[in-house]
Amino acid sequence: MDATEMIASVMSVGGRPAGSRREIKIIDTTLRDAHQSIWATRMRTEHIEQMAADFDKVGFEHVDLVAPIQFDVAVRYLKEDPWERVRRAHELAPNTKFRALIRSRNIAAFDFLPDDVIMAWVERLYANGFRVIGSFDGLNDIDNIAPGLRHAKKLGAETFGAVSFCESPVHTDELFVAKATELIEKADVDRIMLKDAGGLLTPERIRTLVPALKDVIGDRSLEVHTHSLTGLAPLVCLEAAEAGADSLHLSVAPLSSGNGQPSVQNVVRDLRALGYVVNVDDEKIGEISQTIRQIAEHEDKPLGEPVEYNGLHFMHQTPGGMLSNFRTQLATAGLADRYEELLLEIARVRSELAYPIMITPFAQFVGTQAAMNVMAGERYKMVPNEIKKYVLGYYGDLLAEIDPELRQKIIDNGASDIALEPSEPKPMLEDLAARYPDESIDHHLLRAMFAGSQVDEMKMAVASGGNPDEIPHPLLGIVKSLHATGQTGTKTLNAGDLKISITKGEN
Repeated sequence: MDATEMIASVMSVGGRPAGSRREIKIIDTTLRDAHQSIWATRMRTEHIEQMAADFDKVGFEHVDLVAPIQFDVAVRYLKEDPWERVRRAHELAPNTKFRALIRSRNIAAFDFLPDDVIMAWVERLYANGFRVIGSFDGLNDIDNIAPGLRHAKKLGAETFGAVSFCESPVHTDELFVAKATELIEKADVDRIMLKDAGGLLTPERIRTLVPALKDVIGDRSLEVHTHSLTGLAPLVCLEAAEAGADSLHLSVAPLSSGNGQPSVQNVVRDLRALGYVVNVDDEKIGEISQTIRQIAEHEDKPLGEPVEYNGLHFMHQTPGGMLSNFRTQLATAGLADRYEELLLEIARVRSELAYPIMITPFAQFVGTQAAMNVMAGERYKMVPNEIKKYVLGYYGDLLAEIDPELRQKIIDNGASDIALEPSEPKPMLEDLAARYPDESIDHHLLRAMFAGSQVDEMKMAVASGGNPDEIPHPLLGIVKSLHATGQTGTKTLNAGDLKISITKGEN
């Protein structure tokens, strides 16, 4: 009996199945992927500080805290020190197993970084408190991530390796099983994460893929991570449990659904209805939910909403955050009516380029090439540097051959200064330490990833109280609220010595 049939059976008798089944553990994604998907990664350290004590008491197996994008946005936009965020979270929630995700060998950059940076990054994640560290590669090239995972395990961290999922003729269950096996053989990971960043898993696919993975990973935990982009994710999670998954990635509503993960509240309710044991504190989850609503209301941030099924998504497989950017870019170029044409072009480019998984950085590469094709009116007339590097193997081994004529066109139309054979990047940390002798290695690592003056600007903003463009102004909010409420006339608010009066006349 699958999850759909089981739920129907439970509903027909008006209760839960007799007896309890095994425990399903929850890995929370609210502080990492949820706000990345719904708030454009704009959750600040102070937001996490407000919720940390409640998270510490919920009973989540792990709490996902950072991937490279959290460092990127903190430095470039929020002007916060991301390492200080990490330390504060661990300080305020000492009983929580926070986890960090590493992106291949490029972390927060597009190009690969040298090994001294990768290994030091792992060491600093551990030194700053992380005891659960994992990695993924957009091509599922295990050689790109195995050394870092081995290093994390040597330091004493629990490790997880991601098998990144997508749909294509070459991404079969057999391929994913082979990649999971390779992760175990080359990195001896403690856990396998089935990572569906594109929200492409279906109930039918999960019924075959999860048992196939469980068969080869032994007693290691299998985690399932998906997104709600097609509306199928909640049912996928239930089917994953039925098929043998050990842990599910979920977010606290209302920072869930839509581009994000399914909600903890709804999936846990349904798991329990199916007889599974889920040991989380519903009351504390409710308190976190209320805090999220307050932040969203105060700062005019969006809330996650369920989406309708969209079959076109399975063709282009583009992450939700990129879709909104494409709409804006096309409108700016006067091409708003060509949005669906762009989505179809993305699907075509992806197939021509041997089906890269549409996650960072390859989603950006494919999307940019498709946009150039649409705007230029001639396909591959303009070629971004990253596309030329991709076909030359700079980012790892491709899973299929690229048409020789197209490959040559990309090479010819790409930048001439890109070498036809990739080489290993030179070490960076010794030079950075010499140039910035008074800085910590944490800041040297940030400089290795963020060019120019971005780290300096972040440090200056931290010293002066943060980025004013990203910090809410309570007084302005009060004035706006007074103006928006009521009819014409004068509204007054007294708060101690402060008196605010707004007169609203007839329009």
